[in-house]
Amino acid sequence: MSATIKLKTLQSYMQDLKGFSEPKIELEQYETPPHIAAIAIYTIQTQFESIEDKLVLDAGCGPGSLTVGAALMGAAAVTAVDIDCDALEVFRHNADEMEITNVDAVQCDFLESNFCRLNNYYDTVIMNPPFGTKNNAGIDMKFLRKGLELCNDSVYSLHKSSTRSHIQKKIKEWGVKGNVIAELRYDLPATYKFHRQQSRDIAVDLWRIYHPQS
Repeated sequence: MSATIKLKTLQSYMQDLKGFSEPKIELEQYETPPHIAAIAIYTIQTQFESIEDKLVLDAGCGPGSLTVGAALMGAAAVTAVDIDCDALEVFRHNADEMEITNVDAVQCDFLESNFCRLNNYYDTVIMNPPFGTKNNAGIDMKFLRKGLELCNDSVYSLHKSSTRSHIQKKIKEWGVKGNVIAELRYDLPATYKFHRQQSRDIAVDLWRIYHPQS
C-alpha cells in the first residue's frame, strides 16, 4: 500500500520538531532521531498498513516524533502517553506547530496506569521505550508487555540490536509472534554530563510483535 506521504517528506517534517528542553536521565530521555522516526512510521504503514485510519497509541511519547509521524501518515487518532509533563508540553507545541488535531496527550505512568481498561483497544501501539540502562533494567520488556495488552493487532517498538536474542526469548515465553522489520543506526548525541563522546552510533532494531491471531 502506498504511504500517505513520501519518506523524504516525512523526514523533513520530523527534522522541524522541537526536542526535550531539559532531558531527565532518570527517565532515560533521548530523542528519537528524525530519520529513525520517519523510517519507522513509513515502514509500519507501507509494509503492514498499520497506521492509516487506525487507532494508534504512542507509549512514552516524549516530544512526540512518532505521534506526529503517525498523524501525518493518516492515523484516525493517536493517543500520546508520557509520565513527564515537561515532555508533553513540548509535544503539544510540536502538534500545534504541525497543525495536527487528531492527537490526545495523556500524562500518566504507562506501566502503572489504569490503561488496563483499554485492553485490546488500540489497533497499533508504537514506542521507543527506555532501553533499560542505568537504574531501569527490564523496563523495555515491561513496556512491550503492556503494549501487547493494549493492542488488538501489533506493537512496533525500537530496541538496541544487542538485546535481540533476549527479546526473542521473551516473545517465546509470552506466546506471541515477532520479528525485526528494520535494522537502523541510532546516532545518539551526547545528552548528559556523564557522556564522554560527542555521539555514539548504536545499532537499533524495529520490531513488530503481535498476537498469533493477528
